[in-house]
Amino acid sequence: MKSIVLSLNMAEYVKDFVQIVTKYNYDMDLRCGRYVVDAKSILGIFSLDLNSPVVLEIYNNDCDNLIAELSPYILKD
Repeated sequence: MKSIVLSLNMAEYVKDFVQIVTKYNYDMDLRCGRYVVDAKSILGIFSLDLNSPVVLEIYNNDCDNLIAELSPYILKD
């Protein structure tokens, strides 16, 4: 499993994010605080506090292509 921190603070970012993650057939969750939703569910994502960073948990270790596509939304340390 891999975890990355994302910023999805605009509706357009969420739409683009869902279009990207639905192309991959492995499971992913988004976590914000104590809430966890399916990363492929646009309604679930909008139920989160998107003003805060969210953590994408990817349940596959071979996800370099996905991470590369999500690079505009990844928060750098």
